Amino acid sequence: MNNTQLKLEIIKAGKKAVQELIKVANEGILKKDLDGLSPDIAADRLKNAAASKKLAIFDAFEILTKIEEENNMLDTNNIDNKASSFKGFAEGRSK
Repeated sequence: MNNTQLKLEIIKAGKKAVQELIKVANEGILKKDLDGLSPDIAADRLKNAAASKKLAIFDAFEILTKIEEENNMLDTNNIDNKASSFKGFAEGRSK
C-alpha cells in the first residue's frame, strides 16, 4: 500500500469515528437511575456527562477539519501529478 491509499483508509476510519462521536453527543444526559442519588453525586455526574458531550463534539469537528485538509492535499497532489505528466522531455527538465 502506498501513502495515498493509507491516507484514504485513515480518512475512511476518521469518518466512522465522527459518526460514533455524533452518537455520543446525541445520547441523553439525564437517566432514570439518578433518582436515588444524593444531589451532590447527581450534579457531579451531570457535569461529567456534559463535559464528555462537549469533548465528543469538539473532537468530531477537529477530525472533520483534518479530513478536509488531507483531502485538499490529496487533490492538490493529484492535480500536480497530472500537470507534470503532460510535460514533454525538455519542459520536465528545464528547472
